[in-house]
Amino acid sequence: MSLAPTPDEGGASPRQMLVLAIPALLLGALAAVLLWALEQLSDLLSGVLWTSLPGALGVDPSGWWIILVLTMTGLAVGIGLRFLPGHGGPDSATTELISPPLRLRALPGLAAVTVLGLAGGVSLGPENPIIAINVAIVVTLFARFLPKVPTQIPVLIASAATVGALFGTPVAAALLFTGIVAAAKGGSLWDKLFLPVAAAGAGAVTMHLLGSPPLSFGLPEYGSPQAIDLLTGAVVACASVGIALIALFLFPMVWRALHGLRHPILIPLVGGFLLGILGFIGGPITMFKGLEQIGELLQDPDAYDAGQLAVIAGIKILALLVAAGALFRGGRIFPATFIGVALGLLGHTLIPGIPLGLAVACAVVGVILVFARDGWLAIFLGVAIPDDITLLPMLCVIILPAWLLVSRMPAFQIVPREAVPERAGADPDAGTAR
Repeated sequence: MSLAPTPDEGGASPRQMLVLAIPALLLGALAAVLLWALEQLSDLLSGVLWTSLPGALGVDPSGWWIILVLTMTGLAVGIGLRFLPGHGGPDSATTELISPPLRLRALPGLAAVTVLGLAGGVSLGPENPIIAINVAIVVTLFARFLPKVPTQIPVLIASAATVGALFGTPVAAALLFTGIVAAAKGGSLWDKLFLPVAAAGAGAVTMHLLGSPPLSFGLPEYGSPQAIDLLTGAVVACASVGIALIALFLFPMVWRALHGLRHPILIPLVGGFLLGILGFIGGPITMFKGLEQIGELLQDPDAYDAGQLAVIAGIKILALLVAAGALFRGGRIFPATFIGVALGLLGHTLIPGIPLGLAVACAVVGVILVFARDGWLAIFLGVAIPDDITLLPMLCVIILPAWLLVSRMPAFQIVPREAVPERAGADPDAGTAR
C-alpha cells in the first residue's frame, strides 16, 4: 500500500494542520492505550502460563513445560484462525509493517491470536498486529466523523502513533515515515510529517505515563571514535547482514514446508511444537518477543561465551522463522533486534578490541537492515539499544557497506502470489476496508 500523498496534494495549510493536530494527539494517545492494553493482557496470561500454573502443579517451567505450552499455544492460535470472525486477519508473513486497513470484524480475532502468541512465548513482537488494529480503528473513526479527510491521513496518524508508542519516542516514527513520504511532490516534507509526528509524540508520552520501560539498556559509553573501529564495526555489521541473509533465504522454505500441512489448525500446532523444542533447547531467553530478553543478555554480557551466544542467536533465528511461517500473528522487528544484540555480543567476544556498545549497535544495524529494509530504523535502534548518541557518526559510515549487501535483496516477506489459501487462515472479509 502506498502511503505517500499524491503529487497534486501539496502541503496542508497551517490552519488545517492545527485543526487536525487535535485528533492526531488524541488518537496518538488512544493508540498507545490499545498497545498497552494488548501487552497487559499478554503479560497477565503469560504470568498464568509460565508462573502460576507450573507453580501450582510443581513443575519446572524451563523443562518439558516449554514444549507443552508452546504446542498448546499453537493449537489455540490455530483454532482462533479457523473459527474466529476474520480468521485473525492476513498472515503476518505476507504483510508489511504498515498494510491496508482491515475490516473491524477481523480485529477481535487478530487481537486474540496475538495475545495468545505473545503470552505463549512465540518469537514474534506485537508491532504488525497492533498497527493493523490501530489503523483500522482510526480509519473508521475518521470515516465516521471526518469523512472528507483522505484515508492516507488516518493511516499515517495511526501507524506513526503506534510506532511512537512501540519505541517510546516519536523519533523512530519520524525517521521511518520520512522514507514513506519523501517521494511525494509539492509541499514541505515537514508539513506532511506534522500530523504523524504529533500522533507519534502523543503515543510515546502516553506509554511513558503508563509505565512502559524505555527502549534502552545503558551500555558503557563509546566515547571518542577510533579509526580501527570503522573496520571492526563494519566487519560485525556485514557479518550480521550475512547471517540475517541466510535467514532471509530460508524463510520461504520454512513457510512453504509448514503451509504444506494445508490446514489452519495443524500449521500453528506443528509450529508451536517446533517452537517448544527450540525453547527447550535454548531456554526462556530465546522465547517471547525479545525485549526483556535483551535486558537479560546485556545485564551481564560476560556471562556468555562465544558458543553460547552463537547457539542463542541461532535458535532465535530458527524460532523467528518458524513463528513467522506458522500463521502466528506478530512482527519481526523486536525478535530481530534481540538477534542483533546476541550477534553483537558474539562479535565483541570474538573481537575483544571492539567496544561493547559499538559491537551491539553494528550487529543490530546489520540484522535490522535485512529484516526491516530501512536504514533509518536500523540506525535508530543501533543508537537506542546501547543508549549512546556518540555512536551515531560511526553508524552513519558503517551502515554503508552493510546496505550495499542488502540493497538488491528481496524483502523479508512472503510475496502475494505465495499467500496462504483461504482454508489456511485467510479470509476475504479481512481484506482492505472500502
